Amino acid sequence: MTDSAARTTTPPLREPHEDSLQLTPEQIKQIEINRLKAKARQREKEQELLISTASINANNKRPLGVTPAVSNSPTAPSGSKPLKRDSRLGTYFEYDLSKMVNSKGGFLLEDGNEIDEEVRRKEKERERQRARQNLDPPMHLERDRNPKCRECQSVDIDQIFKKVFNCQVCKKCQNDKPETYSLLTKTECKEDYLLTDPELRDEELLPHLLKANPHASTYANMMLYLRYQVEEFAWKKWGSPEALDLEYERRVQEKNKKKNKKFEQGLKELRKRTKGTIWQRRRDEEHKHVFGALERGPDGQSLQVCHTCGFSVEHEQISTSLEVEELDVNLFRSKSLWLPARSRGVFGGQVISQALVSATKCVDPAFALHSLHCYFLLSASPSTPIIYHVDRVRQGRTYVTFSVRAHQSGRIVFVMMCSFQKPEPWQPSYQWPMPDVPGPEECEDEEVRFSRVLESPNVSSKAKKWFQDALTERMKSPIAIRRAREHHVNADGTILYMYWMQARNIPKYEAPFQKCILSYISDMNFISSVPKIIGLKRFGTGPDSVSMTVLTNLIVEIGYFMLFLHQGQDLAEQWYTDGCMYSRNGNLVAVTSQEGVVRANIRGPSEANVKAKL
Repeated sequence: MTDSAARTTTPPLREPHEDSLQLTPEQIKQIEINRLKAKARQREKEQELLISTASINANNKRPLGVTPAVSNSPTAPSGSKPLKRDSRLGTYFEYDLSKMVNSKGGFLLEDGNEIDEEVRRKEKERERQRARQNLDPPMHLERDRNPKCRECQSVDIDQIFKKVFNCQVCKKCQNDKPETYSLLTKTECKEDYLLTDPELRDEELLPHLLKANPHASTYANMMLYLRYQVEEFAWKKWGSPEALDLEYERRVQEKNKKKNKKFEQGLKELRKRTKGTIWQRRRDEEHKHVFGALERGPDGQSLQVCHTCGFSVEHEQISTSLEVEELDVNLFRSKSLWLPARSRGVFGGQVISQALVSATKCVDPAFALHSLHCYFLLSASPSTPIIYHVDRVRQGRTYVTFSVRAHQSGRIVFVMMCSFQKPEPWQPSYQWPMPDVPGPEECEDEEVRFSRVLESPNVSSKAKKWFQDALTERMKSPIAIRRAREHHVNADGTILYMYWMQARNIPKYEAPFQKCILSYISDMNFISSVPKIIGLKRFGTGPDSVSMTVLTNLIVEIGYFMLFLHQGQDLAEQWYTDGCMYSRNGNLVAVTSQEGVVRANIRGPSEANVKAKL
């Protein structure tokens, strides 16, 4: 209590007396003068105290300070001498940045350089225009004169919608009614409303808002459209929302059909490749016979043996089929004749080739075969030799013409006219192009095809017997046949049959004998393709050959595969077949034609009891 009593306290404020507050102007002036004098004395005392303390510090040292420029001290700064440039900095230019101006061109220009004032004026004008466009339009003091929202009549409308889409709507209505005022992308307009690019690019039809692409800055800007404007244009284009839905469903169905078709096509190709792979694997696993050279047997037949499995095949050499015996001048006789299975007479190709061999032996070697025309008059029997009589019809300097008559049992069964010419290789030539067919390595022999048919369980006994006879005949034949393309229909409707043919293991014969072998091949599978073209049964009455023409214009090796293609057409109850022979390198070797009578197993009412002549 004593401490608190001794402590000084602030006396309470007393209300001033009205008389003490009344000061005269002289008193107020004197008070202000005294206050200023007191402040001046206070500053003098502070200055003296600062000088006294700064002269000597606690360590009796002079205090640190800035040396003035007027001092004589050696450490005083000298402003007259500029700093020297450091030579290690190299060559550089000094610019006064205080004098630089921004010309908006990406360069720094000094004062005094020429600046295109017109360009700067245009840039400033564009800046003003952009700023004016970005500014919101002013508000009228009268509320009725301000644009209002089309939904809620609010004056706080979205200026971007008004400027781009010419649509007066506020932000609140945009959020409350997204089914009307939401923005659609270009892709959504094309997919949902079936609009096209030209329609979406036309700003008069459909105004759009450009916005940066959110996926990447390098992508093109997004084109945003107002939903109700897009719907109005779509209803006008398609007629009604129901019509748009029908068109959308139709396009979806068509798209699904194309997708399914593409899937089915891919699946079909996959199945084809799978089947082809399996077939190729099975074919590679099959045993392929490797035959040796022909060995002539005592019965005139040739025998070939497989080196791997020992399988043997009998062949008839082509030289034996074409061989004739010279009886006298211009008179020859056949040594062997071949009767094909289910044939009425000797094979026509053998008769042609033997007649041509007889004519070739009578001509000067300087002449080469040019063409031949022959007629089969009667069927020849294989039990009786055929006598060939050669007549020299014309002997010229360039062309030689012979006539060959084939006699058997006192009757003429065959007549041929053949022409020989001195070769003139310098003359121009032209040929039909060779068709695009698989090579002989990709085709299988007739023997392999017949064997596969015989192994099939779905073949009738009658067909099996026919294929067995054909297989035996093919294995003994001196000509190998492989089907390149069968019943091929061209763009003009022509039906073609194409075969690869080759004489088996023949020695190196001269060119005249090679053409004789060619005439032997020319009658194989030739007019017999006509029943296949017109749809006759295999076991019906076959064709009857009447005439044949062979035009040979090139010498080839018959020991190699040759392509033989032919086509047939109807000529007044007779069939005319023509064909071409090509070598492996695409050269046209021969042009052949054959005319024959093709009869189906059909008889008229009046001829039902008439017996055939043959």
